[in-house]
Amino acid sequence: MPPEMTPEARLRSGLQHLALPLTEVQVGQLIAYLALLTKWNRVYNLTAVRDPAEMVVKHLLDSLAIVPHVVGPRVLDVGSGGGLPGIPLAIARPELAVTLLDTNGKKTRFMTQAVTELGLSNGSVVHSRVEQFTPATPFDTITSRAFASLADFVTGSAHLLAPHGYLLAMKGARPEAELAALPSGWRYEVVLLAVPGLDALRHLVRLTQAQED
Repeated sequence: MPPEMTPEARLRSGLQHLALPLTEVQVGQLIAYLALLTKWNRVYNLTAVRDPAEMVVKHLLDSLAIVPHVVGPRVLDVGSGGGLPGIPLAIARPELAVTLLDTNGKKTRFMTQAVTELGLSNGSVVHSRVEQFTPATPFDTITSRAFASLADFVTGSAHLLAPHGYLLAMKGARPEAELAALPSGWRYEVVLLAVPGLDALRHLVRLTQAQED
């Protein structure tokens, strides 16, 4: 992508590369989310990335690259921070019910404001540790992005996962040591992600509980 592209042009180009057709309303929501993230980041330090054009690639497109792997209808984003990947997922897949969970009060306040301002009726925010979160209904997909090691992700989130559900861990390089340290009873698949405009390796680890015969 040419560096002189505007953030919106960069986003639209990236969506084409991802073969992710979104409506004008959805594109507008993603741009509005980017503006909110940029504004609140000045005070709350939600992300180390400051340049909006860089945010499009490293946050929006990076999050949207996992859309084909998300199974619904209930999705939990653990350690969501500034709402990544949860808010882009909620925008791109309005049929999903997306819960954004974080222990940081400032970050959950930002996400609550973003969900309200963006009109995301399918998004909800929870201020809690994942280990202490006890919803009435389990989740079909649980995502994490730079949240914890795979072993900690599995240990902390397993009680929230529906039978035959998926844990999706977003990683940089293929995490061989973390894969080797996974607790028994889990199967995994590692998918190489192609994030438009990102000059770095990105992998998605899809984890499922092994079913007893």
